[in-house]
Amino acid sequence: MTRFVRTGGVVVAALAATLALTACGSDDDAGKGSGGDAGSSAKPGDGQESGSPTDTASLDGTWVGLTDGKNVTVSITAGKVALVADQAVCQGDVKDMGEVMLALKCTGGANDRTMGAIESNDGSKLVLSWDGGVKDTLSKADPGKLPTDLPSLPEMPEVPELPELPEVPPAS
Repeated sequence: MTRFVRTGGVVVAALAATLALTACGSDDDAGKGSGGDAGSSAKPGDGQESGSPTDTASLDGTWVGLTDGKNVTVSITAGKVALVADQAVCQGDVKDMGEVMLALKCTGGANDRTMGAIESNDGSKLVLSWDGGVKDTLSKADPGKLPTDLPSLPEMPEVPELPELPEVPPAS
């Protein structure tokens, strides 16, 4: 039962982090400096196909899904990445390494999602292949809304009734 509480805490923290990152993004280009990452400023129509794996602007947002029956959440905003999967919490950057990659550092010794390649991205579905052999297929979440297609928690087992405690006499 402690594992359920711990896992639930991780999921709640992940959703809070996801919402915080999503809320920090803006569709307004005003106020953006001209010295930003050129890859993150790519726009449809500037020579890149919209939704192509190399269109880094199409990566921005929150992506959710299940891999091996476990929740995976990836938030990308302005070239920064946060990932929560199973017991791992990771953060890092979108990098241009000849192809767009997600370079992450994870807590708790997790190392199966530290370098990810974008297999496909059509703007609503993102497929990531990680150096640890994991492949995530994620759907884009609506901004400002919690995902609704996540699995529910398993049913709790029946808890036996506790016996009545005897009355304690007052201290003299």
